[in-house]
This record gives sequence, C-alpha cells and structure tokens, in this order.
Amino acid sequence: MAVTLVWFRDDLRISDNPALVAAADSGDDVVACYVLDEETEGIRPLGGASRWWLHHSLSALGASLDQLGVPLVLRRGAAGDVIHRLVEDSGAHAVVWNRRYGLAERTADSSLKSSLTNRGVDATSYQANLLYEPWEVTSGSGQAYKVFTPFWRACLTFRTPRAPLAAPDSLSSPDGPGLDSDELPAWGLLPTEPDWAQGLRDTWTPGEAGAHERLDDFLDGAAQGYKNSRNLPAVHGTSMLSPHLRFGEISPFEVWHAAQDHKDSSTAEDIRVFGSELGWREFSWQLLYFNPELATVNYRPEFDAFTWESSTQAELEAWQRGRTGYPLIDAGMRQLWEIGWMHNRVRMATASFLIKNLMIDWRVGEKFFWDCLVDADAASNAASWQWVAGSGADASPYFRIFNPVLQSKKFDPKGDYLVRFVPELADAENVHEPWKGSAPGYPAPVVDLKESRERALSAYKALSES
Repeated sequence: MAVTLVWFRDDLRISDNPALVAAADSGDDVVACYVLDEETEGIRPLGGASRWWLHHSLSALGASLDQLGVPLVLRRGAAGDVIHRLVEDSGAHAVVWNRRYGLAERTADSSLKSSLTNRGVDATSYQANLLYEPWEVTSGSGQAYKVFTPFWRACLTFRTPRAPLAAPDSLSSPDGPGLDSDELPAWGLLPTEPDWAQGLRDTWTPGEAGAHERLDDFLDGAAQGYKNSRNLPAVHGTSMLSPHLRFGEISPFEVWHAAQDHKDSSTAEDIRVFGSELGWREFSWQLLYFNPELATVNYRPEFDAFTWESSTQAELEAWQRGRTGYPLIDAGMRQLWEIGWMHNRVRMATASFLIKNLMIDWRVGEKFFWDCLVDADAASNAASWQWVAGSGADASPYFRIFNPVLQSKKFDPKGDYLVRFVPELADAENVHEPWKGSAPGYPAPVVDLKESRERALSAYKALSES
C-alpha cells in the first residue's frame, strides 16, 4: 500500500491536526515522525525548560499514536536531510506537515518541498497553529498592521475561525519491520545534574490530554471574572495554556471554539477579553513573519541609537535570581525558576525593571526568558520584550516605567503572591517595602527606584532629541 509520511513539528497533537487528518483521509499507510533539528542554520535551539517540556510532550504524542496504530519515529539532525532519508526508508510517495512561520523554518520547508517535488514526492503543508495566516489580514494599503486593536478587529471581520477537526479513529502502519527510531531519553532533553525540574513536574502535565484538562478547568472556573482576575498573580485567574499552545498540544481553533461555546450572558465580556489574548498571539506571529529578526533587532530603528548603561554583573544576577530587593520582581523571577512560567502582569514588571531601572538591553532579558520559560515562543517572547522596551510595534512608551511597589500593592495587596515565592518575606513588617522595616534574610534594593527612573527617562529624552 502507498505510504504518507506525517512530519510533526510544533503540532504535537492528534485532534485538529490537518496534516494527520489528510494522511488518514488518503487511505495510505502512515508513518509519523518528529525530527529534533539543532543543525539547520537559523533555527533557534530550544532553551532548557522547553527541552524538558518537549520530552514529555513527545512521550504523550507517541502514546496517542500507538493507540491509533502507528509508532512515532524519532530522528535527530538537519530536518531536510532526515526527511529525505525517511522518505527513502519508508517508500513514502507523499509528505505532509503543518506550517511554521519563522523565516529559517519556512525557508527550510520551502527548500524541502521543492526538492521532494523534484523527486516525484508530493509535499503538502496545512494551516494548523494560527487562526489566521500572517499574510491574510493586512491593512487597507496591503501592509502588515503595526497596532494590535485594528489588527484584531480586522481578523474578526475577515473570517470566523474554522471549526476544529476530529482526530482520526485509527491509522494503518506499513507492514514489515518498523523504521529505525532514536530512543527519546537518548536525546538528553531532561536535566540531570542538577535535576532542577521538580517544580515543573509538580505544576504541569505536558501533552494533549493535559492541554484539554487545563482548558476545561479554566472554562469551568477562572473564565468567570477573567477580565479582572487575569491581573491578580496570587489567584488562578489565567488559563495557563501558553505552553500547550506553544507546542501545539492544543490548537487555537479548539481553544477559540471551546471558549465561544462556553460564553453566556455572565461571561460574554470575559470570553471577549480572553479571545483578545489569542489575538495578541496572532499579532506577535504576524510581526515575526514580516520582521524575522524580531528577537535581535529593534522593530523601531530609532532605538538603535539608545545608550544602554553598563550595569554590573551583580545587578544582572540579582535580577536573574530574584534577589533585587523588590518583592514583586523577586517573586516573579523565583516563580520562573520554580515552574518555568510567570504571570503576565509580573512578566511586564520584571521586564520593565531590567530594561528601565537597571538599563540593561532588552535582548538580554529575551534570551534569559527563552531559556527559562516552558512557553518560550519565538514570536510572543520577542514581541513582548520589545513592547515593554518601547522599541516594538504598538509598544508601551519607553517612559512608562512599571513601579514594582505600586504594582504589588494594587494587584497583590495582601502580599500572598509575594510570600508564596519569597517566603523570607512572611515575617516582614512591610511586605511591599521591606526596607522600611525588619525583613530578616531579604536583600536591600539593588537600585533606588526614583533615581533609576530618572536615569532611564534622561536616556530616553536624549534619544528623542537626537
């Protein structure tokens, strides 16, 4: 029987997977594969936390595919070379995959598609991981949007997101001996010495089942009141779906329609706001599609002339380790260390502190988050750091500087979040401003908020006048 090769990438699921559905509908035998590509030029290697997630996500996908009747073949190397070898090994006449949108990824995919076609192998790609293709929704002049609100309004006017596709009931595997496959543990994706992942294991269930459980729990709970509770780091007010979306364990179409189906008169505004968060993900990917160097190059070129201070290594390490002396910043960074994730309100505050109070280049923070986040997403991570820096699209102006004391007083008034991740503050006389009283074991502030704010504003004024 004819064979179709399904190449999994950032779509580690069996439901609403157009490439997998196409292979099943073809009636062919199916070979499923995942390629750990750390060799293709320009493709960014995963950070440590994402590698941990990938291991467990692949394990879950492999189990799901086994239930459908096909094994997951694991290979390592430059994807173009590996896929060609798999086509030869399996005798596949067709290869299917779901699209990626980074420049290096789509360049590699285009080259592979051309070379496969030249060899008489059909290669087809599908839309699976974005509600709208980056090139579909443009301004009246045909240009990419630079501001979120009109972009998202145009998306919703353009087309209602399609309904999710059902998972195949079963798949047929080619007869004969199975293809050679790497053993997942041999890839070394998990930390060993030291094993820093206990907090990740306690918090997350990577894989498709965990993604749907997380979505169901959110819709049955935090979705009610989401508009306000999403800003409160001490409560479970967000969906925490970001890593599941990052690895494609659940599709944005599934999330969108489940949320819409859950909407009623009491949750309509909450669901609207939640939907706009999916919109920010879409906007970030459009930005990256049209600005491939978003993680390294200022979106607004005038920021190329910005003068970054030479903060000390000690100040940078204080930020990284959650020892700045400012409770909200330290709680956020310690949450990142513990569970590989940080509440979005706190992400903005920690980023602002690094960029504006410490005057450290936003790219330093972007790289650090890339390594530490389980949801490190090439588009959202870069776009968000540039947004805070003021150098991005639809950006927060540089002179908007998050005051971590005011932020914690407003969004964590009782200090529950602060104490959860900075337990030495439990006995502090003033949990929001511990330097104003006794706080045994807690460090003094690394910088003065007022002085560092004035320094940042002075640098921004010099830039705007240049």
